[in-house]
Amino acid sequence: MLDELAQYAPVTAVVGNNDGPDIGAWGATETVTVTLDGLQVGMIHDSGAATGRLSRMRRVFPEVGLVVFGHSHIPLDSGPAPDGGLRIFNPGSPTDRRRQPHGTIGVLRINDGTLLDAQIIDVT
Repeated sequence: MLDELAQYAPVTAVVGNNDGPDIGAWGATETVTVTLDGLQVGMIHDSGAATGRLSRMRRVFPEVGLVVFGHSHIPLDSGPAPDGGLRIFNPGSPTDRRRQPHGTIGVLRINDGTLLDAQIIDVT
């Protein structure tokens, strides 16, 4: 699937807890930092427990403005940090909603190094 998606646009992936060795062989790692239109974004599958998550993600990704994660399948947008600090975002899951009322996806709009909009959209 990653190869198929890469035919349409650049793909960056991190390894999840249910992924097989083929995902790592494809090039996915435990964590990754990418620059999207000037914004540094960290990606990780499992950000750990909710308690202490923001400070933990800041330690893992000291240079980024946004961390995108998954694992829990629970949608979360910490919202814009008043001091311009770290924002964390979990788009949830469109297929396995895990005790959530809806399946969801996330859409991020980034321009010139600034996260303009982050939405979690119900798809089921």
